[in-house]
Amino acid sequence: MTGRWQDESWARSMWWSGKTTRRKFLALSSTAASALGTAMLVPAPWREAFGQARPYKIGTLQPLSGTAAAGGKTALVGVQMAVERANATGGINGRPVELIVADYESKPDVGRRKAEKLVVEDKIDAHVGGYLSNVCLACMPVYEEHRLVNMVGVCLDTTITTSKCSRYTFRPFDYAPAQAVAVSPYLVGKMGKKWHIAYLDYAWGQSTRDAYIEQIKKNGGDVVGTTGIPLGTADMAPFVSRISGSFDGLFGIFFGANAVSFTSAVFDLGLTKKYRYAGDGAIAESTHLPALGQKIEGFIGINRYVPVLDPPLNTPHHRKFFDQAVAALKKIDPSGPLPDRYVQSNFEATNFLKLGIKKSGFRGREDTMKLIEALEGMEVKEGDDFPQGDKMLRKEDHQAFIREFIFTIQGNKHKIVEVIPREQTIVPPACKFV
Repeated sequence: MTGRWQDESWARSMWWSGKTTRRKFLALSSTAASALGTAMLVPAPWREAFGQARPYKIGTLQPLSGTAAAGGKTALVGVQMAVERANATGGINGRPVELIVADYESKPDVGRRKAEKLVVEDKIDAHVGGYLSNVCLACMPVYEEHRLVNMVGVCLDTTITTSKCSRYTFRPFDYAPAQAVAVSPYLVGKMGKKWHIAYLDYAWGQSTRDAYIEQIKKNGGDVVGTTGIPLGTADMAPFVSRISGSFDGLFGIFFGANAVSFTSAVFDLGLTKKYRYAGDGAIAESTHLPALGQKIEGFIGINRYVPVLDPPLNTPHHRKFFDQAVAALKKIDPSGPLPDRYVQSNFEATNFLKLGIKKSGFRGREDTMKLIEALEGMEVKEGDDFPQGDKMLRKEDHQAFIREFIFTIQGNKHKIVEVIPREQTIVPPACKFV
């Protein structure tokens, strides 16, 4: 990786223009996107399509360097796809969308600083994005202080929509309590009663661990032990070697390079032969499968999205999203990975924001409360904007509920085992807006 993410080939060819004076990413049609390599800040196709209409400025904070860079880049693809699609179909309320991207380098302090810059200097109208939960939590007060909507694109820490909820922050996808409710009956009923949970020892991993302990016990199982591993640990063998005892299944809560390291360690040390291996779907994202090979075979996971075209994802809406995402991902990774949940959730988060802007007649930050009220309780149907399926964005805590997929890995590919309807994932709200 080069010293600056902007200097990487994927950034130069898709979004970054080093000749402009500000970090502005104008998501347009493919023709306009190619113009970003020039010094022109507002390409001609945009001017011709929208005239003098003032653009909506949408900011997106992503980890484009550091520990979470791989996931941050795919997350950015999802935002880019949605904005490009909006602009190619007339913008929002007749206005184009200007996407302003900031890299927070996988660090909470940098994220907080970059969020302040987006809000104060770049004067964004709303934010969509985020990836690491500790960074999302660090930035939420910025959006609340300046009163603008923050549409989370990835972050799964439970507290975002529970104990630390904010009227200005929305999570338009699932979270650990819903996932645990969806998959725990399968874990206990079909895989084993006794479980050991290994997790990344930071905000997301800790809150997800707690959700699974609660639901496994509610379903008649037991968690006999837990192992926390620090975020960014390169060699997980010393931690994994301590996992032993009498239990049926090992449940992992990992993502990105950490997921690859953990799975490699449990396989190499023989744990996958001794115990059933299951976990958060982030362990077996499509981008990880080539590196894991046979080590991930037979894994059981829970995820909001899997890159398959089998029922119920054999729809024209999903096919369209799938094909466009594959083409976009190939630009940042020539190996051509399939889309993952980070592409999907950022794509749909941006589309939630688009619908809220349309419904509320949002003009800018002076209309933030109108936008919030439009988003609260919003229900959407499966379609081009929401290829994953129907969704409901609950008013009480701004938490969405969606269908979940229990899957296994066979032949290094995802295979859906069960589909859990969104109605079976709902848990009571635990949020009080101040």
